[in-house]
Amino acid sequence: MALFLDVAKIEVRAGKGGDGAVSFRHEKFVPDGGPWGGDGGRGGDIILVVDEGLNTLMDFRYHRIWKGNPGEKGMTKGMHGRGAENIYLKVPEGTTVKDLETGEVLADLRENGEEFIAAKGGRGGRGNMRFATHNNPAPEVAENGEPGQEKTLLLELRVLADVGLVGFPSVGKSTLLSVISNARPKIGAYHFTTLVPNIGMVHVGYGSSFVVADMPGLIEGAHQGAGLGIEFLRHIERTRVLLHVIDMSATDGRDPFEDYETINNELESYNLRLMERPQIIVANKMDLPEAQENLKEFKKKLAKKFGEFGELPRIFEVSALTKEGLMSLLNATAELVENTDEFKLYDESQFVESDSAYYGFDDETDTIDFSIYRENQSTWVLGGEKLERLFKMTNFDHDESVMKFARQLRSMGVDDELRKRGAKDGDTVRLVKFEFEFVD
Repeated sequence: MALFLDVAKIEVRAGKGGDGAVSFRHEKFVPDGGPWGGDGGRGGDIILVVDEGLNTLMDFRYHRIWKGNPGEKGMTKGMHGRGAENIYLKVPEGTTVKDLETGEVLADLRENGEEFIAAKGGRGGRGNMRFATHNNPAPEVAENGEPGQEKTLLLELRVLADVGLVGFPSVGKSTLLSVISNARPKIGAYHFTTLVPNIGMVHVGYGSSFVVADMPGLIEGAHQGAGLGIEFLRHIERTRVLLHVIDMSATDGRDPFEDYETINNELESYNLRLMERPQIIVANKMDLPEAQENLKEFKKKLAKKFGEFGELPRIFEVSALTKEGLMSLLNATAELVENTDEFKLYDESQFVESDSAYYGFDDETDTIDFSIYRENQSTWVLGGEKLERLFKMTNFDHDESVMKFARQLRSMGVDDELRKRGAKDGDTVRLVKFEFEFVD
């Protein structure tokens, strides 16, 4: 049996941008050479790309942390560092990407070749050429590269199929799939033979075809974790049409109508929208004794359930073993698939926009959010995503960079807020691992 994995948790860490360079021209016949340090290169993105040849997330089972490539550092003579190559992670069609921490949907990847930037690489730091001004023509200031985005993602695979086969174990779903399509699922005379969704292509007449997925057998309580149902019910969500396969011969001693009711209750309990799918009842194993008698009783109970004016589901009598009645079923299914709109799991409005918009050159006067809390009587701790990002991009090897960082904190209002909180001369202020003394 091929290994199958439909849920994976991964960490993606995009590449850091290259550091900007501090350099000056020292050519013999060039007076007042000035700054000549180049910018660092862009860090590499981590991109998810759909590969139609994949049908599992098994590649992420043991490799869960993916790190992007860092950009090259800036160089002298104004040369920029080289941007890093992106890393592409292949995923199967039908992969949903969620932020594990927030549960927000980031992307629903369905088309072959479709791409999604899971983590964006940091931009390269600016070299000292960028900071030259009339008042300071030879600055010793350069930026470190911007950190790449880091995220923890939940990947969920929902198979892409037009038709889903649902029903109790051992009602003949795998046998039916094997005779109507090119799929070759494992078939056995015991419950839960099918352990993973099996997919097959069904061709009906000339040019008409649809994809069928055989779901592992459901049982009562599947939506609460009983049996295998909870593991694979998600794969039914993309289907347009459901074929509800029922063992009309009652081989296992169950009542066919109770089977029908139980499975529908499980589908409804898992996701109410599953009941919006048109459903065809497949009365299977009609070649066995008592099947006809059971079918008559089934139709009576079905008519009573839907009432006098209710529209009864269509019932097709088939035998997957002898292949009787299959063409009528397939023609009706193909017509229903053609006339049923696709059920979208998510609207585009539900997707959370990437927070990569701030990955660019920021105006230093922009307001940046920050947090302050008191650790003890004389220590204050600064925090905030953007503030920490600014700290990481400051090159503390040069005094001018340190002074520039101090001016940025002041312009953001950090000094004023510390005073309001009661900070005094000599108090320690910590940001990440950097500590400095507060001066009122």
